[in-house]
Amino acid sequence: MASDEFMRLLAAWALVHETADEGWKAAVERGKKQESGEMEEGAEAFVDGLSAMIAEEKERLKAELASGAVEPPGSRADLSVKLDELRFEVSELRGRLESMQASLDALAPDDEE
Repeated sequence: MASDEFMRLLAAWALVHETADEGWKAAVERGKKQESGEMEEGAEAFVDGLSAMIAEEKERLKAELASGAVEPPGSRADLSVKLDELRFEVSELRGRLESMQASLDALAPDDEE
């Protein structure tokens, strides 16, 4: 591929990207102007409202990342949360097993008689 063809390809890609970006920005702006319940008025209204919600969350995420408040996945805090969740699930299973054992013991004939 000649360099001028390559540059034209990159320019076309940039144009598509810019057009999509402008469409995204327009959808966000339309979504910000919506009143409560307008998202249900059709596909375009839904996309606009959803775009505005995503843009708000994106801004919150940028602020969190910039402040350093967010720890990456696999961090100690993330691992601690996962371990706590696992401990809870194991204790739930233990309780269910003990309940099942008690039910089985009550149903089983007594061997001592």
